[in-house]
Amino acid sequence: MLRNVMTVGFWTLMSRVLGMLREVMLYALIGAGPVLDAFIAAFRLPNMFRRFTAEGAFNAAFVPMFSKRVEADDNPIGFANQAMGSLGFVLLILTALAMIFMPLFIWATASGFSDDPRFDLSVDYARVMFPYILFISLAALISGALNSIGKFAVAAAAPVLLNIIIIAALGTSWMIGGSAITFLIWSVPAAGILQLGLVWHHARQNGLNLTLARPRFSPEMKHLLIVATPAALANGVVQINLLVGQLVSSQQVGAISWLYGADRLYQLPLGVVGIAVGIVLLPELSRHLKSGDEGAAKEALSNGAFFTAALSFPATVALFVIPLPLAAALYGYGQNTIADVQAIALATAIYALGLPAFMLQKLQQPLFFAREDTKTPFRWAVVSMVINAIVAIGLWPALGWLSPAIATVISSWAMVGLLHISSRAFGDVARVKSETISKIGRVAIASIAMGVVLGVAQFSAGGYFTHGVTQFIWALILVPLGATAYIMFARLCGAFHVSEIRRAMRRK
Repeated sequence: MLRNVMTVGFWTLMSRVLGMLREVMLYALIGAGPVLDAFIAAFRLPNMFRRFTAEGAFNAAFVPMFSKRVEADDNPIGFANQAMGSLGFVLLILTALAMIFMPLFIWATASGFSDDPRFDLSVDYARVMFPYILFISLAALISGALNSIGKFAVAAAAPVLLNIIIIAALGTSWMIGGSAITFLIWSVPAAGILQLGLVWHHARQNGLNLTLARPRFSPEMKHLLIVATPAALANGVVQINLLVGQLVSSQQVGAISWLYGADRLYQLPLGVVGIAVGIVLLPELSRHLKSGDEGAAKEALSNGAFFTAALSFPATVALFVIPLPLAAALYGYGQNTIADVQAIALATAIYALGLPAFMLQKLQQPLFFAREDTKTPFRWAVVSMVINAIVAIGLWPALGWLSPAIATVISSWAMVGLLHISSRAFGDVARVKSETISKIGRVAIASIAMGVVLGVAQFSAGGYFTHGVTQFIWALILVPLGATAYIMFARLCGAFHVSEIRRAMRRK
């Protein structure tokens, strides 16, 4: 399992690193303000619906069902073709409706833009970028099929294309003196087409001759729909949480940009670790449960829990202790002001407190999805949504634009607690091994010790690094310092040894 997690994690890391370069260019060329606010609100629409359809509904339901058909040799290709045809049909209708009613969509998701130049900008940008959902959702479904047969590399590498295309577009606009935002919005659908082409070609090379079959309401699709609907609603709840935050922050110019910048920072470890573990764990759990091997399922869960903790805990501490150098190193250039960087750093420190919760959800949800139980995560996601809305709106008068970040953290931890309670019904297979829990405790101690080292270093020398370039140098010093300290303390605590990681990497 660890080898597959590392494969997905590596390509996700490449995507996130390039994504950070993309954000650096965005903030340098455009800057936090009305234009970037409008772009973020517009780009969030296809991303939101993508998680509703492909990554949310279809993959949560499709991957376990497809994996079981592969295990039983029960016409998996025919099932996948039907799923692709049905998804494509739904997406075409959705895209057409979005083009017509885009002003309504923008008003519903960013009401603070009303009677503001940002409203018309968002509508125009969204109409160009929304077709991205068609290509990326089909690509996500094909990636799910590849993951189910153990082919993780290309599916994980495909998202890198989005960042490469956007970086190339922004770089071109800078070199020729063109409009950065114009190049930016047209690069999004172009990237979607390339991602779809890449995974489709790779799938055919691996014997998955997937095509867009004529949509039919067959018994298989009926069952898929029954399982997928709660998953879609559950992921929809997560997106509603984001929209609540956007609605609140849209009341202040620049706030959407600040929260987005912080979101990109904490999404780096979340994408590399949490999402990678979730992608690998779901088909693996499905196969083990289908074959009745609960021991192997528990081993996979325990390995996933340790790997998640070993990387999420130090990332959490680092983002909380040194958010300003990290934010300044990435965003302290061009059109951004010192106030923008400070705002992003403050939001990053808040989001950091929720990072373990975000990752734990990626570990917990496959326990339910592998059993085709999508209703329980949906039920608790609704509760989480209510908590998020109450906290975000309730704290707005006192804390302003920071209230969505605080609400996200609180509601995420509530979701983790509720999923944990429900997972007890699965018995011993849903419990992490005691020796793994002991190691996770040692990881926590090592992470705290690392935080002390970073805090002392920041207090002692941070005053010498005050501008974007020097802060970048300071971040380059702090990051390896923190990593070295963490590894040293982890070895002293007996949390892990390099030899253990090497042995795990050699296992299939």
